[in-house]
Amino acid sequence: MFRKYLNRLEKLIVWGQAKLTNKQFIFMSSVLVGISAAFAVIVLKTFAHWVFSFATYINGILKLSFINSILPIIGILLTVFVIKRVLGGTIEKGTSQILFAVAKKASIIPKKQMYAQIITSSLTVGLGGSAGLESPIVITGAAFGSNYAQKYKLSYKDRTLLIGCGVAAGIAAAFNAPIAGVLFAIEVLLVDVSISAFTPIMIAAATGALVSVIALDESILLNFKQQQTFNYHNIPYYVLLGLFTGFISVYYSRNFQRIEHIFTRLRFKPYKKALFGASLLAIIIFVFPTLFGEGYESIKTLSENDPGKLLENTLFSDFRNNSWALLLFVGCTMMLKVFATGITLGSGGNGGNFAPSLFLGSYVGFFFSKFLNLTGLTKLPISNFTMVGMAGILSGLFHAPLTAIFLIAEITGGYNLMIPLMIVSSISFAISKRFEKHSMDVKNLAKKGNAFTSNKDTNILSTIETEKIIQTDYLTISADENLERLVDLISHSNQVVFAVVNSENRLLGVIHFNDIREIIFSNFKVKYTSVKDVMKDPMEIIYPVDTMETVMNKFESSKVAFLPVLKNGKYYGFISKSIALEAYRSKLKSMTIE
Repeated sequence: MFRKYLNRLEKLIVWGQAKLTNKQFIFMSSVLVGISAAFAVIVLKTFAHWVFSFATYINGILKLSFINSILPIIGILLTVFVIKRVLGGTIEKGTSQILFAVAKKASIIPKKQMYAQIITSSLTVGLGGSAGLESPIVITGAAFGSNYAQKYKLSYKDRTLLIGCGVAAGIAAAFNAPIAGVLFAIEVLLVDVSISAFTPIMIAAATGALVSVIALDESILLNFKQQQTFNYHNIPYYVLLGLFTGFISVYYSRNFQRIEHIFTRLRFKPYKKALFGASLLAIIIFVFPTLFGEGYESIKTLSENDPGKLLENTLFSDFRNNSWALLLFVGCTMMLKVFATGITLGSGGNGGNFAPSLFLGSYVGFFFSKFLNLTGLTKLPISNFTMVGMAGILSGLFHAPLTAIFLIAEITGGYNLMIPLMIVSSISFAISKRFEKHSMDVKNLAKKGNAFTSNKDTNILSTIETEKIIQTDYLTISADENLERLVDLISHSNQVVFAVVNSENRLLGVIHFNDIREIIFSNFKVKYTSVKDVMKDPMEIIYPVDTMETVMNKFESSKVAFLPVLKNGKYYGFISKSIALEAYRSKLKSMTIE
């Protein structure tokens, strides 16, 4: 029956592609991609919520949090099993792979990513791994968009646009936040988008949010109803919160990277590494049960009137009504979150840092405001600071202040906190950017020399391979020859630059036509001047391993139109500045989504 309906849908899509204009077909496609991404969200969120409810129920009966520790071990081991037995032994994690696919793989995302992320992240996070589902959701949505475009043979630009549609729909469905979905797709993932491309991305985001609202129970989604009126007298404290969240973002980013590095260096077999990491995670969760899973339920608890409920069914339940004990618990949880998430992902689990950033932000905001209130220095609205803190950490970790501002504005049901959201997000972003050049998801690309930043020129240059624009057919000349030989070469070629090499093809110097223009029109000078008398040392040397950004910087510093290339210590060819710029223009045109 399902196959029958699927065949009908495929026939309808083929008919639409034949009858509709390309723009109209993209609009229709954005709806279908949005629906697909939304259903992925429904599966993941429902499973994660069901497991959390089950663990909470068992925990309430036994009055001990050991069940919270057992489930993550099972989840991470099952994830590793699925990766080894079902997914070919490997799975790519993090949204940086979308950036890489757009830039280096013509927006081609493997088919297995349409289901691999759903299966593995549901096992990891659904069973209590301290990570988030949003990154797998985003990758799944992007995979739907890419593979849909491949199936119907759409162009690179349209494939990239539908990837953006899948990403926007995923975030929109996960939070019922269509504006944040659009901004995340544009601000974090897509290199360059024209105004006209906003329409299909907005359609996909609206579709994803609508399907999510219809099919998902409101309690599963992260949303807040309680908030207090913004008081402009608290602006200095929001400025301080922005600074605080900025530095905590740097703390999280650097420690997460260290933990990943530690687990990468462990010479354990996958199952042993998974058991080792999951056991460490189990101990942390046993002491701090709020680190179980995504942690959205505890975020809601913090923003309510009785945050002491966090200590119920924990080792610290006797201190439920002690405000300082609660503050200490929140502070320890806040600082340990990065270790819980790093261990979850480093040991073999799958998930992302989006939900952990919101979790951490809410705890930071609560800790900051509660501490000041307990000291008697001021009386701050704790629920407001809890919510605004989420925007600060999200902005600092992902370098996405607009996404952070509008996401929190949407999930709080209004824009009353817009001013503090803007203050905290912008300050946190500035602090984080000062100490961390790249966002969380771009760091791994940066390590491999494939970094994507807010600088569009840098992004585009990083996608051009230096090797492909090297011209190796340039004629060369020996240093011992006179200019008669050079004049002969000039008369029989279009070259304006020549490499001077020895018998082993090692570069001795270069000769530019403009430098010898006056000499070659004098027969006497041509006959009695040797090549080594007029050759010059090259202003810069290029190597095939140089990035295109490095190449362009060398052209800029040397102020010449041609630079020689050495490979394995020997002359290899020349790169022309004009050809490099043409490659840039072509790539810019192909990457601009219209």
